[in-house]
Amino acid sequence: MATDLYCTFMSRTYTARWVFPVCGAPLPNGTVTVRDDRIEAVDPHGTRTPDEDFGNAAIVPGFVNPHTHLDLSGARGLIPPTDPDHFTDWLRGVIAYRRTRTPEQTQADIRAGLAECLRFGTTLIGDIASEGASWDALAAADTRAVVFRELIGLSVARFTEASNALILWRRDRIDSVTCRTAVSPHAPYSASGPLIRLAASQGWTMTVHLAESPAEMELIENRSGPFRTFLESLGIWEPERIADSLRFILWRTQRARHVLFAHGNYLPHGTKLKSNQSICYCPRTHAAFGHPPHPFREFLARGVRVCLGTDSLASNPDLDVLADARFVRSRYPDFPGAQLLRMVTLSGAEALGWENETGSLEAGKSADFVVAPLPNADATDPHDLLFADHAGDRRTLFRGEWRT
Repeated sequence: MATDLYCTFMSRTYTARWVFPVCGAPLPNGTVTVRDDRIEAVDPHGTRTPDEDFGNAAIVPGFVNPHTHLDLSGARGLIPPTDPDHFTDWLRGVIAYRRTRTPEQTQADIRAGLAECLRFGTTLIGDIASEGASWDALAAADTRAVVFRELIGLSVARFTEASNALILWRRDRIDSVTCRTAVSPHAPYSASGPLIRLAASQGWTMTVHLAESPAEMELIENRSGPFRTFLESLGIWEPERIADSLRFILWRTQRARHVLFAHGNYLPHGTKLKSNQSICYCPRTHAAFGHPPHPFREFLARGVRVCLGTDSLASNPDLDVLADARFVRSRYPDFPGAQLLRMVTLSGAEALGWENETGSLEAGKSADFVVAPLPNADATDPHDLLFADHAGDRRTLFRGEWRT
């Protein structure tokens, strides 16, 4: 009898107008039952009696934002994005901004960006950080995270410095049930071919900015263009150290556990990726720079995993990945809502290696979900309600406990 009472006390069933499991069809007035920190069941309406009804709202898996730079959170509105042909001018602004920040200011920026992510219902974050500076904040937060230590350097000396620092950083940090270490050779114009190869050879999860601008593609393939001028002006032009080609990068990174290519704006049509390689499309950042339409639909049609991210506040108005999904819906109203929701939940979890724990509402997974208000309207496809531009505070359950 005592055991039955204990189980009843520890189990709680929630309902709302719509439940979106992601791994299955949306459930009108469905229920999600939570026991301790796990999802016990996801059921159609009428199967269980709910303990709490959220009314005109959606219950969705916790959002996944796999591409952030929390240390740039203080740069909101300070470095306006350029057009694609002047991307290196924007980079100069980012470099100049970072040089003005003290370590204390950087930590404050990280905490501010993290708080914004959590407020919007993010329960899994992929963050690229210089020197892995966001580790302490993310390891202590009510979220899952993958912290990518950023690697930058084209010269032999910088390769040695970066590789030694990476080894020491990883040695002093232990992966936990919510936070994992990873590595990010920043981009082909800032991390040498050997540095990219080193990062992939560790067998970790890794991310690299790839095909973000036309100038980057010109540098990789021809050793010319705006990036050559940019690197020469910084006194770090070493063409023999740059990755041999796009094909080299795609091939070498296959050795990593999971590989996330940030942006992929200019990946050639038909580019082949392996099952452990994903693309992170950052919609509002992409639009802010005026890039041509992103090829995400073509990649999805070929079975390539594509997720959505926000990038940083140096190029995006906020760190709300649902707002990025709503932006995509406004630009591509015929794009399937179920696929779009997957891109901000389960696809991001798969790209970061957390899909067995989070990203969908399934029995046995962590009790991570967001309660998002819905508009007072009807729709044939309930995803239209979720992706409507609708205000209202969201509530987030993380590992079975409500965030405050």
